[in-house]
Amino acid sequence: MARATLERQWLLRRHDMSVAAALEHLVGLQAQATDQPYFGLWTRLANFAFQDLDRLVLQKDVVRCALLRSTLHLVTSRDALRLRPVLQPVQDRALAAAHGPRLAGLNLAEVAAATREILAERPLTYQELGERLRMRWPDRGGDVLANAARNVEALVQAPPALWGGGARVRVTLMSEWLDEPLGDEVEPGPLVMRYLAAFGPASVADIRAWSGLAGISEVVEALRPRLRVFKNEAGVELFDLPNAPRPEPDTPAPVRLLGGFDGLILGFADRSRFLDDAHRRHIATVNGIFHPLILIDGRVAGVWKLIVAKRAASVELTPFAPLQANHRSDLVREAEALLAAAAPDRPDRDVRLKPAQ
Repeated sequence: MARATLERQWLLRRHDMSVAAALEHLVGLQAQATDQPYFGLWTRLANFAFQDLDRLVLQKDVVRCALLRSTLHLVTSRDALRLRPVLQPVQDRALAAAHGPRLAGLNLAEVAAATREILAERPLTYQELGERLRMRWPDRGGDVLANAARNVEALVQAPPALWGGGARVRVTLMSEWLDEPLGDEVEPGPLVMRYLAAFGPASVADIRAWSGLAGISEVVEALRPRLRVFKNEAGVELFDLPNAPRPEPDTPAPVRLLGGFDGLILGFADRSRFLDDAHRRHIATVNGIFHPLILIDGRVAGVWKLIVAKRAASVELTPFAPLQANHRSDLVREAEALLAAAAPDRPDRDVRLKPAQ
Protein backbone atom coordinates (compact mmCIF):
# COMPACT_ATOMS: atom_id res chain seq x y z
CA MET A 1 0.00 0.00 0.00
CA ALA A 2 3.01 2.29 0.33
CA ARG A 3 3.17 3.04 -3.39
CA ALA A 4 -0.52 3.95 -3.38
CA THR A 5 0.04 6.53 -0.66
CA LEU A 6 3.13 7.92 -2.40
CA GLU A 7 1.08 8.36 -5.57
CA ARG A 8 -1.69 10.21 -3.65
CA GLN A 9 0.94 12.34 -1.93
CA TRP A 10 2.41 13.33 -5.31
CA LEU A 11 5.78 11.83 -4.40
CA LEU A 12 6.14 9.39 -7.29
CA ARG A 13 6.17 12.27 -9.78
CA ARG A 14 5.92 16.03 -9.59
CA HIS A 15 2.56 17.40 -10.67
CA ASP A 16 1.88 20.42 -12.85
CA MET A 17 -0.77 21.88 -10.57
CA SER A 18 -1.35 25.19 -8.86
CA VAL A 19 -0.28 25.77 -5.27
CA ALA A 20 -3.90 26.17 -4.21
CA ALA A 21 -4.89 22.89 -5.91
CA ALA A 22 -2.01 21.12 -4.18
CA LEU A 23 -2.91 22.49 -0.75
CA GLU A 24 -6.53 21.44 -1.16
CA HIS A 25 -5.61 17.99 -2.42
CA LEU A 26 -3.27 17.45 0.56
CA VAL A 27 -5.79 19.06 2.96
CA GLY A 28 -3.10 21.57 3.90
CA LEU A 29 0.48 21.26 5.08
CA GLN A 30 1.52 21.43 8.71
CA ALA A 31 3.18 24.78 9.35
CA GLN A 32 4.56 24.79 12.88
CA ALA A 33 7.80 25.91 11.24
CA THR A 34 6.86 28.56 8.72
CA ASP A 35 9.42 27.60 6.05
CA GLN A 36 8.64 23.89 5.88
CA PRO A 37 5.49 24.04 3.67
CA TYR A 38 7.61 25.62 0.95
CA PHE A 39 9.73 22.46 0.83
CA GLY A 40 6.64 20.26 0.92
CA LEU A 41 5.23 22.02 -2.12
CA TRP A 42 8.55 22.19 -3.97
CA THR A 43 9.06 18.43 -3.72
CA ARG A 44 5.55 17.73 -5.08
CA LEU A 45 5.03 20.36 -7.77
CA ALA A 46 6.69 20.94 -11.10
CA ASN A 47 7.96 24.49 -11.57
CA PHE A 48 7.09 25.61 -8.04
CA ALA A 49 8.59 28.99 -7.14
CA PHE A 50 8.77 30.03 -3.50
CA GLN A 51 7.36 33.46 -4.32
CA ASP A 52 4.23 31.79 -5.69
CA LEU A 53 3.24 30.82 -2.17
CA ASP A 54 4.23 34.23 -0.78
CA ARG A 55 1.92 35.88 -3.29
CA LEU A 56 -1.05 33.69 -2.36
CA VAL A 57 -0.53 34.41 1.34
CA LEU A 58 -0.34 38.17 0.74
CA GLN A 59 -3.49 37.97 -1.40
CA LYS A 60 -5.26 36.13 1.47
CA ASP A 61 -5.88 33.13 -0.76
CA VAL A 62 -3.83 31.00 1.66
CA VAL A 63 -3.72 31.31 5.46
CA ARG A 64 -1.97 29.77 8.45
CA CYS A 65 -4.27 28.66 11.27
CA ALA A 66 -4.88 25.92 13.85
CA LEU A 67 -6.74 22.99 12.31
CA LEU A 68 -5.84 19.30 12.27
CA ARG A 69 -4.57 18.00 15.63
CA SER A 70 -4.95 21.62 16.79
CA THR A 71 -1.63 22.36 15.09
CA LEU A 72 -0.83 25.16 12.68
CA HIS A 73 -1.55 24.33 9.05
CA LEU A 74 -1.16 26.23 5.82
CA VAL A 75 -4.42 25.90 3.87
CA THR A 76 -6.43 27.71 1.26
CA SER A 77 -8.80 30.30 2.62
CA ARG A 78 -11.71 28.24 1.38
CA ASP A 79 -10.52 25.24 3.36
CA ALA A 80 -9.86 27.34 6.46
CA LEU A 81 -13.46 28.54 6.49
CA ARG A 82 -15.02 25.14 5.85
CA LEU A 83 -12.71 22.95 7.93
CA ARG A 84 -12.46 24.95 11.14
CA PRO A 85 -16.08 24.21 12.22
CA VAL A 86 -15.58 20.49 11.50
CA LEU A 87 -12.41 20.49 13.61
CA GLN A 88 -13.69 22.66 16.48
CA PRO A 89 -14.02 19.58 18.76
CA VAL A 90 -10.28 18.99 18.25
CA GLN A 91 -9.52 22.52 19.45
CA ASP A 92 -11.81 22.09 22.48
CA ARG A 93 -10.22 18.82 23.50
CA ALA A 94 -6.67 20.09 22.99
CA LEU A 95 -7.36 23.14 25.13
CA ALA A 96 -8.80 21.04 27.94
CA ALA A 97 -5.88 18.60 27.79
CA ALA A 98 -3.24 21.33 27.92
CA HIS A 99 -4.84 23.79 30.35
CA GLY A 100 -7.80 22.02 31.99
CA PRO A 101 -7.14 22.90 35.65
CA ARG A 102 -6.27 26.52 34.82
CA LEU A 103 -9.57 26.91 32.96
CA ALA A 104 -11.74 25.91 35.91
CA GLY A 105 -14.57 28.40 36.39
CA LEU A 106 -13.70 30.35 33.25
CA ASN A 107 -16.60 31.03 30.88
CA LEU A 108 -15.09 30.21 27.48
CA ALA A 109 -18.01 31.73 25.60
CA GLU A 110 -17.18 35.04 27.29
CA VAL A 111 -13.51 34.63 26.35
CA ALA A 112 -14.53 34.06 22.73
CA ALA A 113 -16.73 37.18 22.75
CA ALA A 114 -13.96 39.27 24.31
CA THR A 115 -11.47 37.94 21.75
CA ARG A 116 -13.74 38.98 18.90
CA GLU A 117 -14.17 42.43 20.39
CA ILE A 118 -10.43 42.97 20.99
CA LEU A 119 -9.23 41.65 17.62
CA ALA A 120 -11.85 43.64 15.74
CA GLU A 121 -9.58 46.63 16.44
CA ARG A 122 -6.35 45.25 14.93
CA PRO A 123 -4.21 42.08 14.78
CA LEU A 124 -2.20 41.37 17.95
CA THR A 125 0.57 39.03 19.02
CA TYR A 126 -0.53 36.26 21.37
CA GLN A 127 1.26 38.05 24.21
CA GLU A 128 -0.61 41.29 23.49
CA LEU A 129 -3.90 39.42 23.21
CA GLY A 130 -3.28 37.68 26.51
CA GLU A 131 -2.51 40.99 28.21
CA ARG A 132 -5.71 42.55 26.87
CA LEU A 133 -7.77 39.58 28.01
CA ARG A 134 -6.11 39.67 31.42
CA MET A 135 -7.54 43.15 31.94
CA ARG A 136 -10.92 41.41 32.13
CA TRP A 137 -9.75 38.32 33.99
CA PRO A 138 -6.89 39.60 36.20
CA ASP A 139 -6.79 36.40 38.23
CA ARG A 140 -5.83 34.37 35.13
CA GLY A 141 -2.49 34.11 33.37
CA GLY A 142 -2.18 35.89 30.06
CA ASP A 143 -0.74 32.75 28.45
CA VAL A 144 -3.71 30.57 29.32
CA LEU A 145 -6.15 33.27 28.19
CA ALA A 146 -4.35 33.63 24.86
CA ASN A 147 -4.39 29.85 24.39
CA ALA A 148 -8.08 29.76 25.22
CA ALA A 149 -8.71 32.48 22.64
CA ARG A 150 -6.71 30.54 20.02
CA ASN A 151 -8.84 27.44 20.48
CA VAL A 152 -12.34 28.78 21.12
CA GLU A 153 -12.23 31.35 18.33
CA ALA A 154 -11.14 30.83 14.70
CA LEU A 155 -7.96 32.88 14.28
CA VAL A 156 -5.43 33.25 11.46
CA GLN A 157 -1.93 34.66 11.42
CA ALA A 158 -1.74 38.16 9.98
CA PRO A 159 0.37 39.84 8.77
CA PRO A 160 1.79 36.60 7.49
CA ALA A 161 5.25 35.12 7.99
CA LEU A 162 6.63 34.55 4.50
CA TRP A 163 9.63 32.66 3.12
CA GLY A 164 12.61 33.45 5.31
CA GLY A 165 10.47 34.77 8.18
CA GLY A 166 10.88 38.31 9.42
CA ALA A 167 7.40 39.45 10.43
CA ARG A 168 6.23 39.08 14.03
CA VAL A 169 3.33 36.68 14.25
CA ARG A 170 0.07 38.47 14.89
CA VAL A 171 -3.37 36.94 14.88
CA THR A 172 -6.75 38.17 13.83
CA LEU A 173 -10.25 36.81 13.29
CA MET A 174 -10.52 34.38 10.40
CA SER A 175 -13.91 35.63 9.26
CA GLU A 176 -12.78 39.27 9.40
CA TRP A 177 -9.47 38.63 7.63
CA LEU A 178 -11.16 36.70 4.83
CA ASP A 179 -14.34 38.79 4.83
CA GLU A 180 -16.47 35.63 4.82
CA PRO A 181 -18.31 33.68 7.51
CA LEU A 182 -17.20 30.27 8.65
CA GLY A 183 -18.98 27.33 7.04
CA ASP A 184 -21.91 25.65 8.77
CA GLU A 185 -21.00 22.01 7.97
CA VAL A 186 -19.71 20.08 10.98
CA GLU A 187 -20.04 16.49 9.83
CA PRO A 188 -16.57 14.86 9.42
CA GLY A 189 -17.49 12.38 6.67
CA PRO A 190 -16.39 14.60 3.74
CA LEU A 191 -13.10 15.33 5.53
CA VAL A 192 -12.44 11.61 5.95
CA MET A 193 -13.06 11.05 2.24
CA ARG A 194 -10.59 13.81 1.40
CA TYR A 195 -8.04 12.23 3.70
CA LEU A 196 -8.35 8.90 1.91
CA ALA A 197 -7.96 10.61 -1.47
CA ALA A 198 -4.61 12.06 -0.36
CA PHE A 199 -3.34 9.47 2.18
CA GLY A 200 -5.18 6.20 1.62
CA PRO A 201 -5.40 3.32 2.06
CA ALA A 202 -5.54 3.92 5.80
CA SER A 203 -6.91 2.54 9.04
CA VAL A 204 -9.32 4.09 11.52
CA ALA A 205 -6.33 4.74 13.80
CA ASP A 206 -4.52 6.54 10.96
CA ILE A 207 -7.50 8.80 10.27
CA ARG A 208 -7.85 9.57 13.97
CA ALA A 209 -4.13 10.36 14.34
CA TRP A 210 -4.19 12.67 11.30
CA SER A 211 -7.32 14.59 12.17
CA GLY A 212 -7.35 14.54 15.97
CA LEU A 213 -11.10 13.82 15.85
CA ALA A 214 -12.83 11.40 18.20
CA GLY A 215 -15.57 9.04 17.01
CA ILE A 216 -13.79 8.13 13.78
CA SER A 217 -14.83 4.46 14.01
CA GLU A 218 -18.49 5.46 13.72
CA VAL A 219 -17.76 7.87 10.87
CA VAL A 220 -15.90 5.21 8.88
CA GLU A 221 -18.57 2.63 9.58
CA ALA A 222 -21.19 4.94 8.08
CA LEU A 223 -18.96 5.42 5.03
CA ARG A 224 -18.13 1.72 4.63
CA PRO A 225 -20.62 1.06 1.79
CA ARG A 226 -18.82 3.73 -0.26
CA LEU A 227 -15.31 2.44 0.45
CA ARG A 228 -13.07 -0.40 -0.59
CA VAL A 229 -11.55 -2.38 2.29
CA PHE A 230 -8.17 -4.12 2.42
CA LYS A 231 -6.24 -5.74 5.24
CA ASN A 232 -2.58 -5.28 6.03
CA GLU A 233 -0.18 -8.01 7.17
CA ALA A 234 -1.39 -7.63 10.76
CA GLY A 235 -5.03 -8.05 9.74
CA VAL A 236 -5.92 -4.39 10.31
CA GLU A 237 -8.59 -3.02 7.98
CA LEU A 238 -7.42 -0.33 5.58
CA PHE A 239 -10.08 1.82 3.94
CA ASP A 240 -9.81 3.48 0.55
CA LEU A 241 -11.77 5.16 -2.20
CA PRO A 242 -12.90 2.56 -4.75
CA ASN A 243 -11.35 4.20 -7.81
CA ALA A 244 -8.25 5.74 -6.26
CA PRO A 245 -4.90 4.92 -7.91
CA ARG A 246 -2.99 1.97 -6.48
CA PRO A 247 0.29 1.49 -8.42
CA GLU A 248 2.17 -1.80 -8.45
CA PRO A 249 4.53 -2.33 -5.48
CA ASP A 250 7.59 -2.24 -7.75
CA THR A 251 6.71 1.17 -9.24
CA PRO A 252 9.88 3.31 -9.09
CA ALA A 253 9.94 5.87 -6.28
CA PRO A 254 12.41 8.71 -6.88
CA VAL A 255 14.58 10.41 -4.28
CA ARG A 256 12.64 13.18 -2.56
CA LEU A 257 13.40 15.80 0.10
CA LEU A 258 10.43 16.18 2.45
CA GLY A 259 9.88 19.26 4.57
CA GLY A 260 9.77 19.04 8.34
CA PHE A 261 6.43 17.91 9.82
CA ASP A 262 5.53 16.37 6.46
CA GLY A 263 2.12 14.73 6.24
CA LEU A 264 3.63 11.54 4.86
CA ILE A 265 4.86 10.89 8.40
CA LEU A 266 2.39 12.79 10.59
CA GLY A 267 -0.62 11.58 8.62
CA PHE A 268 -0.50 8.06 10.07
CA ALA A 269 -0.64 6.28 13.41
CA ASP A 270 1.30 3.40 11.83
CA ARG A 271 4.36 4.93 10.18
CA SER A 272 6.00 1.59 9.34
CA ARG A 273 4.78 1.99 5.75
CA PHE A 274 7.60 4.49 5.25
CA LEU A 275 9.76 4.40 8.39
CA ASP A 276 11.91 1.65 9.92
CA ASP A 277 11.71 1.25 13.70
CA ALA A 278 15.47 1.75 13.97
CA HIS A 279 15.15 5.24 12.51
CA ARG A 280 12.25 6.55 14.58
CA ARG A 281 14.44 8.30 17.13
CA HIS A 282 16.31 10.19 14.40
CA ILE A 283 13.37 11.90 12.71
CA ALA A 284 12.41 14.32 15.51
CA THR A 285 13.88 16.11 18.50
CA VAL A 286 12.91 15.25 22.07
CA ASN A 287 10.54 18.24 22.12
CA GLY A 288 8.68 17.10 19.01
CA ILE A 289 10.30 19.10 16.20
CA PHE A 290 10.17 16.88 13.10
CA HIS A 291 13.21 17.19 10.85
CA PRO A 292 13.12 17.53 7.06
CA LEU A 293 13.54 13.99 5.74
CA ILE A 294 15.25 12.20 2.88
CA LEU A 295 13.06 9.71 1.04
CA ILE A 296 14.76 6.98 -1.00
CA ASP A 297 12.80 4.23 -2.73
CA GLY A 298 9.73 5.30 -0.82
CA ARG A 299 11.24 5.05 2.66
CA VAL A 300 12.72 7.53 5.10
CA ALA A 301 16.49 7.22 4.66
CA GLY A 302 17.95 10.27 6.40
CA VAL A 303 17.55 13.88 7.42
CA TRP A 304 18.62 17.15 5.82
CA LYS A 305 18.74 20.85 6.55
CA LEU A 306 19.09 24.07 4.62
CA ILE A 307 21.70 26.53 5.87
CA VAL A 308 21.46 30.08 4.51
CA ALA A 309 24.02 32.84 5.16
CA LYS A 310 24.47 36.32 3.71
CA ARG A 311 26.18 35.18 0.50
CA ALA A 312 26.10 31.40 0.76
CA ALA A 313 23.62 28.58 1.07
CA SER A 314 24.05 24.86 1.50
CA VAL A 315 22.05 21.70 1.98
CA GLU A 316 23.45 19.26 4.52
CA LEU A 317 22.41 15.65 3.92
CA THR A 318 22.74 12.99 6.63
CA PRO A 319 21.72 9.48 5.51
CA PHE A 320 20.92 6.77 8.05
CA ALA A 321 22.98 4.16 6.16
CA PRO A 322 25.57 4.12 3.36
CA LEU A 323 23.95 4.91 0.03
CA GLN A 324 24.17 3.14 -3.30
CA ALA A 325 26.01 5.18 -5.92
CA ASN A 326 22.87 5.91 -7.96
CA HIS A 327 20.95 7.03 -4.87
CA ARG A 328 23.84 9.23 -3.81
CA SER A 329 24.01 11.01 -7.16
CA ASP A 330 20.21 11.38 -7.34
CA LEU A 331 20.14 12.81 -3.82
CA VAL A 332 22.84 15.36 -4.56
CA ARG A 333 21.03 16.43 -7.73
CA GLU A 334 17.80 16.87 -5.83
CA ALA A 335 19.56 18.96 -3.18
CA GLU A 336 21.19 21.14 -5.84
CA ALA A 337 17.79 21.76 -7.41
CA LEU A 338 16.35 22.70 -4.02
CA LEU A 339 19.18 25.17 -3.44
CA ALA A 340 18.52 26.80 -6.79
CA ALA A 341 14.86 27.25 -5.86
CA ALA A 342 15.28 28.25 -2.21
CA ALA A 343 18.37 30.46 -2.46
CA PRO A 344 18.69 31.69 -6.06
CA ASP A 345 20.31 34.95 -4.94
CA ARG A 346 23.16 33.30 -3.00
CA PRO A 347 26.25 33.16 -5.24
CA ASP A 348 27.89 30.38 -3.21
CA ARG A 349 25.80 27.21 -3.05
CA ASP A 350 26.93 23.72 -2.19
CA VAL A 351 25.65 20.31 -1.07
CA ARG A 352 27.30 18.53 1.84
CA LEU A 353 26.76 14.78 2.01
CA LYS A 354 27.73 13.67 5.52
CA PRO A 355 28.72 10.14 6.57
CA ALA A 356 25.88 7.79 7.50
CA GLN A 357 24.44 8.45 10.96
